[in-house]
Amino acid sequence: MRGNDIMRAAGEAGRRKGLPNTLQEHEILMGMNLKELGYGDYEREFKFCPSRKWLFDFAVPRINLAVELEGGIWIQGRHSRGAGYQSDLDKYNTAILLNWTVFRFSVADVLNGQARETLRQYKKVREGR
Repeated sequence: MRGNDIMRAAGEAGRRKGLPNTLQEHEILMGMNLKELGYGDYEREFKFCPSRKWLFDFAVPRINLAVELEGGIWIQGRHSRGAGYQSDLDKYNTAILLNWTVFRFSVADVLNGQARETLRQYKKVREGR
């Protein structure tokens, strides 16, 4: 789905995660950051590997850029426990083998502006400035 379909994305994200049909603040902010930084159309819940069901939280397929928002890092959520952590390692290593650049950010990174700054710097490096 395209970034400009934010209301539809909100409903789908809510159903997928078992949450109310709204995007969370950090997800909305990340979408705004990608647009404001000039990355153009992005996709939410993008399937990047044909042989697996893995999805990127945000993707800009034309430049193979992915953004993953890691939740539950302070409460021993899925991403920080054994099996979930191992699965994430497999996913990110496969993404690299498929020539994707993957940035991983915490909710705090998004809310405090660190994620935006990192993506701004990355854009600058890609453009050779």
